[in-house]
Amino acid sequence: MIKKLTTLSLAIAAIIGFNEESQACTSLLAGKNATTDGSTLITYAADAHTLYGALNYMPAATHGSGAMREVRDWDTNKLWGEIPEATHTYKVVGNMNEHQLTITESTWTCKEELIDTTGVIDYGSLIYITLQRAKTAREAIKTMTELVAAHGYNSHGESFSIGDPNEIWVMEMCGKGGKEKGAVWVAQRIPDDCITGHANAPRIHKFPLKDTENCIYSKDVISFARKMGYFNGKDEDFDFAKAYGFWDFLAYRGCDARVWAFFNRYCTGMDKYLPYLNGEENAEILPLYVKPDKKVSVRDMQNMMRDHFEGTPFDMTKDAGAKIFWNLPYRFRPMNFEVEGNTYFNERAIATQQTAFVLVSQMRSWLPNEIGGIHWFGVDDANTNVFIPMYCCINNVPKSYDEKTADLYTFSLESAFWTNNWVANQAYGRYSLMIDDIRKVQKSIEDAFEQNMSFIEAEAARLHKESPEKAIEYLTNYSNFAAEDATAKYRKLGEYLLVKYLDGNRKKEENGKFKRNADGLPVQPDFPGYNEEYHRAIVKDTGEHLKVKF
Repeated sequence: MIKKLTTLSLAIAAIIGFNEESQACTSLLAGKNATTDGSTLITYAADAHTLYGALNYMPAATHGSGAMREVRDWDTNKLWGEIPEATHTYKVVGNMNEHQLTITESTWTCKEELIDTTGVIDYGSLIYITLQRAKTAREAIKTMTELVAAHGYNSHGESFSIGDPNEIWVMEMCGKGGKEKGAVWVAQRIPDDCITGHANAPRIHKFPLKDTENCIYSKDVISFARKMGYFNGKDEDFDFAKAYGFWDFLAYRGCDARVWAFFNRYCTGMDKYLPYLNGEENAEILPLYVKPDKKVSVRDMQNMMRDHFEGTPFDMTKDAGAKIFWNLPYRFRPMNFEVEGNTYFNERAIATQQTAFVLVSQMRSWLPNEIGGIHWFGVDDANTNVFIPMYCCINNVPKSYDEKTADLYTFSLESAFWTNNWVANQAYGRYSLMIDDIRKVQKSIEDAFEQNMSFIEAEAARLHKESPEKAIEYLTNYSNFAAEDATAKYRKLGEYLLVKYLDGNRKKEENGKFKRNADGLPVQPDFPGYNEEYHRAIVKDTGEHLKVKF
């Protein structure tokens, strides 16, 4: 049963997820004419405090007549019920299937009375069931909406990114509170030359009611809002986000600011939306999509997932919280705090420390599906991890990315999640000292993936002409090698950071090795100490107590 929330807690929920188990995620999209190589791109960060980062894998399968499928909540594992299984289900690697279809999400706070606890389908199950049953984005929208119509929708508000090699769509959905079965929803195709994103707030406001080729919606999306008292104007003035979502300052700033950061990096003129992000009345709303000034690449999208508002008014490396802790662009939870009766908040950037896994799905129409679909996948914080090329055809999951290797309560350096967390959590304590060391290794690994890509795919294409199975085996072996090699290099990186920065010192290096004296012993390390902001804060707090007196 959903407990009644105060206005403030609802606002915070819009940023961090409706409850402790919910995912607070970011998804960015680029159409095929907005990318450097003509691929469609979708990113996703699954940000959660209770989710272990591993690569989801579902093999293709054939099911007998009358077979049923359990539906368990993706966040809590609670059993909601059963639905009839499809006769044939497709292979799924992460959030992409064997036909290069990708679906991701971000949760937003809908009006409380719209939560339908009687429904069988939750948002996570809806994604993965659909990936097993649909080939294209349009098929996915049809499958998703039919599933919730038949079995009920048991989740909060949700924005879905849905893409195939030719199209990208954003679909937004929320339940009907058990008053009627199913959900209300709207899906809008993003123009091929544009970019978009969503981040825990509904993004579709007014939508083209008569453009049925590029905008699809439930027949009662407006009438149900009228029935519930959410809207009483003309149909053409209907605003989905305002009708069904929860809106206040923290929804603008904590959610849409992440999308704005993406737009701002690739499109001029985004300063005009700062009043909106700052909660000013009657400010111009951030648009659903924009046309970028330059086309974006896979590497651009990977690096965007590492964003902390650098170079913007919300730059998390510049405020007092960062300066005292070596320019640390992270703020640990809770996100809001009180001082002398006033409530304050921490910025919420795309990159965040509690990410379980992150991805960039690359979908290419001119290649066979086995080669065209790459699920660039990483675990833990995008800022410090590595994106590994996982082809959508692979037949198994690398051990370091397998959910069986470890879990959230079981540490193992055979696990990429724990290895990357070991590296990242060392850096959280002394960020500006360590980040360049991490970037050096991270960049070398990702550069090698990029440089080797043409060779790998040429060989895969040659094998594919002989038989698709040979190409699948080849790419499976490559993805497994790439994952295990990167994890091994990050284990070495973790060891290096521990040795170099032990006890607050910094070991001297020479010719790529830690420096020793003429007799073979370690030389005196550097003492990086603290920055001036830290020292000033200490003096302000202690006054004369620590002052040296002569």
